Amino acid sequence: MRTHARGLDLTSLWQGALQKLQVFLVETRSQLSSARFPGVCFCIFHFYFLLSPACKDLVAATRDRKLNTFIQVSVVHPAEHILTRYSSTEIVEGTKDPLFLTGVTFPPEYPIYEETKIKLTVYDVKDKSQDTVSRSFLGCATFRVGDLVKSKEQQLTLTLRTSDGGKTVGTIEVNLVKMGELEEGETDHITADTQDQKCALVLECTATEGISGKDNLPSLNAVLRNPVCKLYRFPTSDNKWMRIREQMAETTLSFHVPKELINLHIKEDMRRNQELKDLGELAPHWDNMRKSVIAHCDQMLSVYQDTLSELGKHTGSSFKSSCSKGEKTLEFIPINLHLQRMHVHSPRLKDALYDVITVGAPAAHFQGFKNGGLRKLLSKFEAERRNTGYQCIYYSPENTAKAKEVLSNINHLQPLISSHADLLLSSASQRSPDSLKNSLKMLSEKTELFVHAFKDQLVRSALLALYTARPGCVLKKPAVPRSSAEEGDNAQQQDHPSQIKRQDSIPHHSEYDEEEWDRVWANVAKSLNCLIAMVDRLLEKDTISNIKEGENEPSAADCKVVHRGDWYEQLYPLVITLKDCMGEVVTRAKQSMAFVLLQELACGLPQCLMLTLRRDIVFSQALTGLVCGFIIKLHTGLHDQGFLQQLHTVGLLVQYEGLLSTYSEEAGMLEDMAVGISDLQKVMFKVIEAKSEDFLPIITGRREHYIIEVQLPAKMFELLPQEIKEGKLLHMYPVLFNVGINEQQTLAERFGDTTLQENINQENLELLKEYYKLFTEKMPPDCLPHFQEQNDLKGLLENLHQNIQAKKRKNVEIMWLAATICRKLNGVRFTCCKSAKDRTSMSVTLEQCSILRDEHQLHKDFFIRALDCMRSRQTQGALNESDDPETGCLTDNKPTSRHFYPVALLLVSSHLLVVWLILSLALLLAKYQ
Repeated sequence: MRTHARGLDLTSLWQGALQKLQVFLVETRSQLSSARFPGVCFCIFHFYFLLSPACKDLVAATRDRKLNTFIQVSVVHPAEHILTRYSSTEIVEGTKDPLFLTGVTFPPEYPIYEETKIKLTVYDVKDKSQDTVSRSFLGCATFRVGDLVKSKEQQLTLTLRTSDGGKTVGTIEVNLVKMGELEEGETDHITADTQDQKCALVLECTATEGISGKDNLPSLNAVLRNPVCKLYRFPTSDNKWMRIREQMAETTLSFHVPKELINLHIKEDMRRNQELKDLGELAPHWDNMRKSVIAHCDQMLSVYQDTLSELGKHTGSSFKSSCSKGEKTLEFIPINLHLQRMHVHSPRLKDALYDVITVGAPAAHFQGFKNGGLRKLLSKFEAERRNTGYQCIYYSPENTAKAKEVLSNINHLQPLISSHADLLLSSASQRSPDSLKNSLKMLSEKTELFVHAFKDQLVRSALLALYTARPGCVLKKPAVPRSSAEEGDNAQQQDHPSQIKRQDSIPHHSEYDEEEWDRVWANVAKSLNCLIAMVDRLLEKDTISNIKEGENEPSAADCKVVHRGDWYEQLYPLVITLKDCMGEVVTRAKQSMAFVLLQELACGLPQCLMLTLRRDIVFSQALTGLVCGFIIKLHTGLHDQGFLQQLHTVGLLVQYEGLLSTYSEEAGMLEDMAVGISDLQKVMFKVIEAKSEDFLPIITGRREHYIIEVQLPAKMFELLPQEIKEGKLLHMYPVLFNVGINEQQTLAERFGDTTLQENINQENLELLKEYYKLFTEKMPPDCLPHFQEQNDLKGLLENLHQNIQAKKRKNVEIMWLAATICRKLNGVRFTCCKSAKDRTSMSVTLEQCSILRDEHQLHKDFFIRALDCMRSRQTQGALNESDDPETGCLTDNKPTSRHFYPVALLLVSSHLLVVWLILSLALLLAKYQ
């Protein structure tokens, strides 16, 4: 367990203690129950239970009434004799013989014993048009788990009776089957006519299995927690049963990644502030500017430190709910980040997994959207900064980024060069030729990179600007034309267009010798050449000495002393000279690049720092989701050699599906989201072997470049290709396609502007095409999943292009095409809306049912039923504990399914929404008149 930097993870320790306490209580309850009921076996079952019922001949209160029924499942533990309401099925409307497709699951950690009783209560829903759902009791049945397990063929037939136990209202058949084993009874033909169906309740079990799959991988379980499982059985087009396990889980990364990122920001900003202080003495104008910048930077640094401190105090849930999206202390945390997984087991097709990461759109909610989002704010800020040249020197964003890169290279390479130089001296003191060669090779490579980092016109021009900012510097010729030597340099720059031209706003000084900088960094190369020559001379003498030793063995020891001499003494002065030359280069380069950063900050205080904070917040939310998606995709594809080859050869496609409107505040959210997802291009992943049981990812880097190290156990690490095991960096290709689908988008399309959405979709289409081109060039055609070969990727891309160009209102075809392309290219799927609730759930469930229909032969007559099952809140056990268990009302603070209707209608046509709004208004007026 790592304790440096992060310290102890108190949340993990607390949750571990709670798990141990839960196990202790279960064991204690079992012991107490055994003592209370001697001779009775209280064996606990560690598997999933699935109850999937069907009822027949239900009796309604009135003869002509069509029943709308659901089943409530309650549990009676043997030691407590308390009825605990557990969960419910979906509501089946308009029939006395309902077939329930939703299963009610008991996860492996839930204490189920042989003496545990399960009560099934059938209700008739009379009115669900209001927030309060009225229901009436029809009948109930109870059975012991032990009776079912020990029964012949593991099957029970139960009778539904009224509350007084007198009147019979139907029967239920309970079966125990195993997931993955299709028995004869389960593969019988299914008729769509419910009148001919038997009353069946399937009690299904599987082996203990967490969210990580059948291997129960600890590295994935360390990232995911609190899984919620729902199981269904749906009929296929050939009248067989398919089984679906739907899982949703939180992730510990929701807080881990932001805390790691904030910690890096603090270190980076502290280092920048120190570099500004190390600029040395400046003229009064520049010195006052520096003091102002440092004061503002210190204030912003305290904001990051306070946020990190508050996050360290957080306990409880590992995700941020939508009601907390405006809290300042949680603004770096993504909203409602979850894994949504669908595991499909078909009778005739291979099992398949489909993962979607659901998360609220990365946006700075606490900062607000009064002036727009990052996309607009950054453009406006850059335009304003160009007009402040009279106060400071303007550097383009590209030059500023280059300055940060140079500083990063200095901080990275200088200690490496110093370390390799010390290793060289150590090898010399040991007189080891092989070690000396290896040390010299590493030293040469790093020093060449170091020298190359300063061959940039930006460094030269920044040194001149810094020289003119020193006190007492008199500019005799502030606008002198370039000399012939400079013109020669300019001609050389045309041959090398990658070099950056001199800033026009930087003044020249006739007394400043620009060639001095060339001599300084050239001295580093010369020192290295001298060192190489000396090592070659020593090794050559050593070879000659070895030959003579072979010819004259008695004087071998004397030859060693005479010819070898002391390698350390001969190399030590050269190493010191190299370090001194390098130190002089580092000092000048750091100061010049720090002066560039001073101009960036001074030209935009305080907006510059506020925009940096906003961008950090949005990026933190986006990066957290990306890390979660990458880790899950890596675990899922560990045995897929084609995917692993694609991962290190091409990179990983990450597709975001946005459902935000382009109206009012959501337009600002979309602008934030677009920039945050685009910034993910500067993130690369590296897979390493875990050295402990701490499998959480490690983040290194700076704002312009991050490396995420994902840890795997040794056995899993061995499954990776050699390129990945050797530390090859894995590239990410994020793309965003947005289609607004809510009422606000209707207003935007009729009275507002949708240009933002159109531009984002067009830009990301080009990025997707670039990835596809790279994929086709580097990957063999047989690497795609076989069941997806029926569609042509090139045709799908062309179709997507046509739909984006069509500018059709609420064109959800864009979302479906982008999602299909992503799945075919082994990508990671994200679905986002404002809070990852209503619109996200509607989109994900529609996508899941579409996959079942298109890829797994879901019966066409059950598509809407399957969709209703997945969207039903009843199946999630949303029952008010204060309600009477047999009569009364069902009250819930969550929005009822009727609130989803506008969204569903928008998926079809905006005109239907207008009709719905008019009818709703008419009904309201009629009600209150």
